[in-house]
Amino acid sequence: MIAYAIILPMSQEGTMEQEKRNKGAQHIEQLMQQLPPESERYQVLATAKQFKSSWVELGEWLAKVSNSRRFSEWGFTSFADYCTKEVRIRRQTAEKLLLAFRFLERKEPGLLERKEGRPLPDYRCVDLLRQADDEKQFSMAEYSELRQAVIEEERNHPLIAKQFRDMTHSHLPEQKTVHQHRNALMAARRLSTSLQEISDVPAELSQAVKSLIGFLEGKQETQD
Repeated sequence: MIAYAIILPMSQEGTMEQEKRNKGAQHIEQLMQQLPPESERYQVLATAKQFKSSWVELGEWLAKVSNSRRFSEWGFTSFADYCTKEVRIRRQTAEKLLLAFRFLERKEPGLLERKEGRPLPDYRCVDLLRQADDEKQFSMAEYSELRQAVIEEERNHPLIAKQFRDMTHSHLPEQKTVHQHRNALMAARRLSTSLQEISDVPAELSQAVKSLIGFLEGKQETQD
């Protein structure tokens, strides 16, 4: 994310990054001075300057420029070329902005009305929510849980990224098996407790359940 007006004590590497961002801001300002304020090209640059606090406006403008291919009229060979050289954002960032904005248009149009009120969730969080919606491995319950965290609770990006990784990791074959064994062990222990309260349960059945518990506990030990 581009931040143009934040000055903090930082390492040499951080100082170099800040200088790079300042040059990007100066580049944008110089271009804006050469363009009519009412022009579309000027408006895109104006929103790029405010990217940190209003990503949705920039996403909206980038979607218009991408759809209309106006960047070719402005002398750029591709949309990615336009984003990196004029708007001064990386291709990957531009793609996430576009996908996040289009996702809100499609799935959460009511959120776009908030852009003049309180800020929207981080575009990176929205993009992760979009990925969860696109990927078939995520259940409706998992998607709803992630949506709650992103939109309702407005958690920050590191927390959302961790939640997304954890959900993705749980779908790996080996992790799914571990989860199944753990659930089976809990169910077997509950059954064993219930059987102890029933006097006429044959001893061999109670022993079979105990043997099952031992088997599942052994599986859990080898997986931990």
